[in-house]
Amino acid sequence: MFEIVSYEDVDEKRINENHILIDVRSPSEYKSETIPGAYNIPIFNDKERELIGTIYKQESIEKAKKIGIETASKHLPNIYEQVLEFDKKYNNLIFFCARGGFRSSSLVSLFKSIGINAIKLDGGYKGYRKYINSHLPQIVKKIKFIVLYGNTGTGKTNILKCLNEKGIDILDLEGCANHRGSVLGNVGLGEQNTQKMFESLVYESLKNRKTNLVFVEGESKRIGKDIIPDYLYNAMKSGINIKIEANIEKRVDNLFTEYVHDTDNELISSLNYLRKYLGDKNIDKYIELIANHEYRQVIEELIIKYYDPLYEHNNRKYSAVFSSSNTSKTSEKIMEWTRTFFVNTEENKTGAK
Repeated sequence: MFEIVSYEDVDEKRINENHILIDVRSPSEYKSETIPGAYNIPIFNDKERELIGTIYKQESIEKAKKIGIETASKHLPNIYEQVLEFDKKYNNLIFFCARGGFRSSSLVSLFKSIGINAIKLDGGYKGYRKYINSHLPQIVKKIKFIVLYGNTGTGKTNILKCLNEKGIDILDLEGCANHRGSVLGNVGLGEQNTQKMFESLVYESLKNRKTNLVFVEGESKRIGKDIIPDYLYNAMKSGINIKIEANIEKRVDNLFTEYVHDTDNELISSLNYLRKYLGDKNIDKYIELIANHEYRQVIEELIIKYYDPLYEHNNRKYSAVFSSSNTSKTSEKIMEWTRTFFVNTEENKTGAK
C-alpha cells in the first residue's frame, strides 16, 4: 500500500519540504494548467490519451485499461530514468494526474514497490483546484491592497517589481496572466495563461506574502482572456488608491522598452484590431512607420489618440500622487508615504476613541 497526501498537507508543509510534485498527465494537459512548480513526466502522450479516452467512452472500461497498460509499459524505461534522477535529489516524490486515478496510482504503486519514496496526491489536479477555490478567497479577505493607477506607460509594473525587490509584498496580476491587459497586451509574451493557471499563480503569490498589506496594479475586470474573480476585484476596489504620473517622453521610453524587441509582426497584427477605433488611415500609417522602425512616433500617437482617452472619464479619488521619473526613487517615496500614512491612520483611530 502507498501513502496518499492531500494538497493541504503539501501547502501547510506537513510533509518534508524537500519534495517535488510530478504531473503525469499528458503534455497538453500540463501546458494548459498545472500546479505551479510541478514537473511533467507524462505516462501517455496526447494522441495516446485521446485514443484511450475514446475507447473508455465508446467501447469498454476493461479494454481501455488493457490498452492503457500496454501503452504505458512502452514508456516505463524512460519514466523510470527521470524518476530515479528526482529520487536522488528529493525525499518525497508526489505524483498526481487529473483526479488521482489510474495514471498516478499505477506509477506510485510501481515505484513504491522498488524502493522509491513515491506518494500520491489525493484527488489529483482536480483536488488541488478545489483547494485553491476554497482557500484563495479566504486569503484575499485578510489583505489590504494599495492599488497603483495611472495612464498607460507611466511605469506601474516597473514600480511594482522594484517594490518587490525592496522586500515589499506585491501581486503582479499581469505577470500571473502573462498578458498586459490591453489590445497589444500579449505582444512579445507568447501564449497567455489559462484562467485556472492565472488563479493558481495569484494564490502562490499571495500565500507567500510576509504581511497583509499588498501592492497591486489597478486593472479592469478582464486581463486578456483571464477574469479577475469578484472577491479579488472587489477587494482591490476597496483598497487605497495611489496615482502614478509620468511625462510623455518617459511613457514612450517605457513602452518602447517593453514592446519593441523583434515584435513587428505581433505589433502589426494587434494594431489591426484598433481599426474600428482609430480608422484605417491611422492604422495604415502606423504599420508603415513600424516597417520603417519609427516606433516612437507610433507609441506617442497611440498614447494620445487611444490610451489616454480611455481614462478621461475616470473620476477616481487618490490618497497620493507620485511622479515616476525614476523607478527606484519613486518606489522609495511610495514606501515612505505608506509608513507615514498608516501611522497617521492609526493615530486618527486612537484619537477618535
